[in-house]
Amino acid sequence: MKKIAFIIIAATAISCSDNKNEFDATGTFEAVETIIPAEAGGIIKELKVEEGNILKENQVVGYIDTIQLSLKKDQLLAQIKATQSKKPDINSQLDVYREELKQAKLDQQRMQNLVKADAATRKQLDDATTKVSVILKQITALQTQLNISTIGIDDETQTLKVQINQIQDQLAKSKIVNKTNGTVLTKYAEVGEMATIGKPLYKIADLSTINLRVYITGDQLPGVKLNDNVKVFVDDTNKTYKEYSGVVEWISDKAEFTPKTIQTKDERANLVYAVKVRVKNDGYLKIGMYGEIKLKLSK
Repeated sequence: MKKIAFIIIAATAISCSDNKNEFDATGTFEAVETIIPAEAGGIIKELKVEEGNILKENQVVGYIDTIQLSLKKDQLLAQIKATQSKKPDINSQLDVYREELKQAKLDQQRMQNLVKADAATRKQLDDATTKVSVILKQITALQTQLNISTIGIDDETQTLKVQINQIQDQLAKSKIVNKTNGTVLTKYAEVGEMATIGKPLYKIADLSTINLRVYITGDQLPGVKLNDNVKVFVDDTNKTYKEYSGVVEWISDKAEFTPKTIQTKDERANLVYAVKVRVKNDGYLKIGMYGEIKLKLSK
């Protein structure tokens, strides 16, 4: 699950005739944070995650106890084997009737020849023909019965296979897999603790690019557009700043009151617009750090 880290201690530079600020807006840096949850329940057997670690997407960082799941899978496999052993051998059971049918047809043919030679009665031929018909019906009935039995066993087996697929999915989710590239910000769980589905294990954020969230006034809004280049400044020493290039990534379409963290009551009463500026991070920028911007970077 994802959320935006809002550590908003932002200020807006409000233009006035007798006080002109050095920067157009001030705010703090934030990043997109992802909380990695447990996808299975059980004891955490391994969790190779520490705060500050840099992880890659799809990297396996640990696992949750899978013994019970493995035992359940073995049980289901044994059930499938036992169920399949009950499947009838259709050919072997029909072979007896096929031999009887073969003999009955020979008798029928013999009787036909004898009737032509006036050596047998018509009734004997009818009896031989009836016997062939009866055996054919017996074969059809038995084959239908055996097919129904086989289908029932196959359906039962399929149900067990579905349960095995569910176990396989649970076994896969017992692996703790990192979902995104980034740096571990907070670790919530330790080896040996009980995990439940959805329990947060750690929080991660990609800090290679970081956003500066500032607020601008309505007067400044016409001069700001998406993808505009701006200058971003952060404190370097007491008297100097580090300068970065930033790009306007998002501008709120709704005005809001200046956050209460602004020092004066008059400034808090002003309506402002939130703006996010994307900045490539060289490792110096941190979440919550103050930053300032100057709009309309010359091109």
